[in-house]
Amino acid sequence: MIKPTKELGNKGEDFTAQWLEKQGFTICARNYRKRWGEIDVVASKGELLVFVEVKTRKDKYFPISETVTYSKQKKLIRTAHSFVLENKIQDKVLRFDIAALTSNGTHYEITYIPNAFS
Repeated sequence: MIKPTKELGNKGEDFTAQWLEKQGFTICARNYRKRWGEIDVVASKGELLVFVEVKTRKDKYFPISETVTYSKQKKLIRTAHSFVLENKIQDKVLRFDIAALTSNGTHYEITYIPNAFS
C-alpha cells in the first residue's frame, strides 16, 4: 500500500509532467535516481534541458523559498551532472526549476519557478 504522502507526490509529478508537455517540453526522464539524490522530472525544449524538483502539498500556505534547501540543491546539481554525463548531453543550456503544487485531492494549482537556483 502506498502512503498518502507518496501518492500525493506521485500525482503531483504526473501533473507537472503533463503541464510541461503542454508548454512544449519533451519529458526525457522521470524519477532519475542516484544513491545521493533524485530528480523528479527531466525535460527538454529546443536547446534547453530542465531538471525539475516537484513539491506537492495539501496546504496552500507553505513558503516556496523553503521547499528546496541548499543541501537539496547540491544533491540535485550532482545528480543532474550524472544525468548529463550518462546521456552524453552536449550543447544544451541546463536549468533547475521548481514546481510547487497545492492540491485539494482533485484539483492542482501550480506555481512554476524557472531557474530557481544554479
